[in-house]
Amino acid sequence: MDASAPLTAVVAFVHVAEHASFTRAADALGVSTSALSQSVRALEARMGVRLLQRTTRRVSLTEHGARFLQRVRGGLDQIDQAFAELDSARSVPAGRLRVTLPRIVADRMVLPRLPDFLARYPQVQVELCVDPALTDLVAEGFDAGIRLGESLAQGMIAAPVGPPERQVVVATPAYFERHGVPQTPHDLQSHACIVHRLANGRLMPWEFSREGHDLDVEVNGRLVFNDAGVAHRAVLAGLGMAQGFASLMADDIAAGRLQSVLQDWQPPFPGFHLYYPAREQMAPKLRVFIDHLRAEMHDQ
Repeated sequence: MDASAPLTAVVAFVHVAEHASFTRAADALGVSTSALSQSVRALEARMGVRLLQRTTRRVSLTEHGARFLQRVRGGLDQIDQAFAELDSARSVPAGRLRVTLPRIVADRMVLPRLPDFLARYPQVQVELCVDPALTDLVAEGFDAGIRLGESLAQGMIAAPVGPPERQVVVATPAYFERHGVPQTPHDLQSHACIVHRLANGRLMPWEFSREGHDLDVEVNGRLVFNDAGVAHRAVLAGLGMAQGFASLMADDIAAGRLQSVLQDWQPPFPGFHLYYPAREQMAPKLRVFIDHLRAEMHDQ
């Protein structure tokens, strides 16, 4: 392996880890999936440890891989930042920046970070379009979107702007006192579950995974919502159980207002990514927006 190969292989590994997919990482890098896989395998062989756990449905980090990613990401971010500073020196960020994103991201990740961004870049106008559905960025005239890493469209370049996410199943302690605590996902069939309707009209199954095996459960319930915030409030009102992001439920769990169950069936997965179409020249307004969100993420 020549002197330049290790860095190339590290970049390949980081993209696969962040996309949780060889296919999406290959699209982002503009290389074939087989070439990307060979590069990562060569890196694993060179280091003598397995960095990625591969299954038919997803790619996840091993313990060694997670530690390695944490160590090398900072160096790669510094390289990206060096190039970003050159870009900024060439052109002042300005103009309207249109971003499509779900409400939970707008409320919890973007709005709290906007005051500092607007103060730093007074010539940038930010337009946020809150929409749970995936959007054709080019057709709809968006500069970027923010969605979960596992749901990004083909041909997009993506950068993580939040930590790994995790689903939790929650209800009030009073609910569990009345109806009992489910021990496995199959027990949910006898519970009042609050169901989420996707933008495409389909009811979303509750997703679980344990020891490399994925399980989708079609839950039953008399309440159906298309907004995670409304479902959250319904759970707090004692109207049933819900599955949602751990970050959204964390304060209520810590305060004892909600109780989490089936923790062993809900491992973490790649969090929210900002994605945008591949272009030879990225607009400075988008580059500084990405850098700002990622810097805030690493500062937390």
